[in-house]
Amino acid sequence: MSIHKVKNRRTSLTTRLILAFIGTSIIPIILYNMFSYFNTASIVKENVQELTQANLNQAASSLDVWIESYEDILFQVYMNDDVIEMVEHINESPNDLTLVRGQLRRSLRGMFYTREYVKSIAIITPGQDMIFYDLLSGYMTKSSWLDNSSMSKQELYDFLSKDNKTHIISTRKAGVFNTDTYYLFHLGHRLINYKNVEDQIGVVIVSIDEKMLKEICGNAENLDTFNFMVNSEGLMMSYYNDRYLGEQVIEWSDDPEVRKERYMKFIQSQDIFDGEFFTVNAVYNEKFQCDIINVSNQNTVINRLQAQQRIMILVMTVSLVALVVINVFLIRTLTGSLLNLVGIMKRAGKGEMSARAQIHDSMPVEVETIASQFNKMLDRVEESISKERDANEKQREAEIAALEAQINPHFLYNTLDTINWMAIDRDEYEISNSITSLASILRYGINKSNAMVTVREECEWLRQYLFLQQTRLKNTFECEMHISPEILDWKIHKLLLQPFIENAIIHGFEGKKGTHRLEIEINAEKDTLQIGIRDNGKGIPEDMVEQMNRGIFPQSTEKRHIGMENAINRIHIYYEERSSVIIESKENEFTQVSIKVPHEEE
Repeated sequence: MSIHKVKNRRTSLTTRLILAFIGTSIIPIILYNMFSYFNTASIVKENVQELTQANLNQAASSLDVWIESYEDILFQVYMNDDVIEMVEHINESPNDLTLVRGQLRRSLRGMFYTREYVKSIAIITPGQDMIFYDLLSGYMTKSSWLDNSSMSKQELYDFLSKDNKTHIISTRKAGVFNTDTYYLFHLGHRLINYKNVEDQIGVVIVSIDEKMLKEICGNAENLDTFNFMVNSEGLMMSYYNDRYLGEQVIEWSDDPEVRKERYMKFIQSQDIFDGEFFTVNAVYNEKFQCDIINVSNQNTVINRLQAQQRIMILVMTVSLVALVVINVFLIRTLTGSLLNLVGIMKRAGKGEMSARAQIHDSMPVEVETIASQFNKMLDRVEESISKERDANEKQREAEIAALEAQINPHFLYNTLDTINWMAIDRDEYEISNSITSLASILRYGINKSNAMVTVREECEWLRQYLFLQQTRLKNTFECEMHISPEILDWKIHKLLLQPFIENAIIHGFEGKKGTHRLEIEINAEKDTLQIGIRDNGKGIPEDMVEQMNRGIFPQSTEKRHIGMENAINRIHIYYEERSSVIIESKENEFTQVSIKVPHEEE
């Protein structure tokens, strides 16, 4: 494929800017729109959930209050001494106490007026005798609900007399009375004779209209939101459709989430809602031993949210079209200035360094900045070219000087070697040793002065250097070197310590009376060389030490200052922030230079 064809496939700046604008505008707006929609939906669902939960909690509280009030009727019966006495008489002579039965029935009738939804109160004795008062049937011999009950009198008696708790019997259809169909649920309790608590006297059953539960559930004719109750056996206690009362609608589970799923399936089977969006929530009432379930239709809310989403999409589309039109106009204005600037750049790229971009008022500020910086760059390039020419000239001069300098070391070595043999011929071995040491020092220092050597080589060179210094100064100072054996093969830059040692010998001992001592110690701490150079010379003033430790050296031509500064700078150049040089001194007492450098390979 030719280069020309590749170039033809490249899109223009205008196209790229338009695509970039569309990409950077549409994607964030779509994401924001989606986030806004889902966030709003989430907030609405949370609010509905909170309201639903509050509704369920309120229904549970109301149920507790109502049940407690109806339990009070039970209490008035099974704790009533007169009732207990009459029931005991009936148990003793079931066929001969018509007067007692009538008196007991009147006592039961007197309790109807305390609660609105009580439809029947009945007492069943151990002998299956049943004394009751029933508002629905109006009979004294036939109960309105017993024939439709799921349990016989014996089963009812056994169920209620087994303990001293209040028991709840699920809702069932009682019958049709005065053209109205009634559904009743029942509260039952064992009669208690506190003179003999274990005595089985009988049980009392209070029958309550299921309409009370509907009132607690607060169901209206609008079925968008309604409540119903299911007991711990899965039987329907209260429902807007009476057909399901007393029926088993779910298989009970101790897991609330499992029960919610089963309630959901039950509601789906009813085809109550047009859409599929509805929620089911439930709260378990411990006292009534049933779930209070709330069903809420979400279709209306979802439809409103979707309508809002459609409006947002329409507004977004119109806005984007308008923005694209405006953007195309602005981009064309921008690219016109850029094309002119590109032409100038191409001329400069061909070597026409005098080319400069023309800046005019119609340029966008950004393009004007680019043009201005481009002109400044060309100025700097021309300046750099000029400096490069000067640098090349200086480099040639330095190469010539370096060639000339190569002659001097060889001449110096040969001359020192000649003098050495002259000293040997005259048996001047001390002079010979000094000359040999000097030649070795010069050869070591000149040959690759920036190379890395072992600590062993550097210390050997320092010993020769100290030998010459002691010879030169007629042994006016003592020197001790302590080198840890394990670091002798570590690498170190050549001539790293000599400036500090020379500074101590030349300047530290100058004018100081007494025994002059120089101590050099090199050891290792983990992967770091610890170097200490200490003298007992005249010391350095405190303010100068502080400045030197901060990297500030006096502006002076003295070799002492220049040598120390160069030596410290050299260490920092070699090892950067991994090294440190700390100077400590006290006038007329001592000076200590502590150097830390890392252990590294060459």
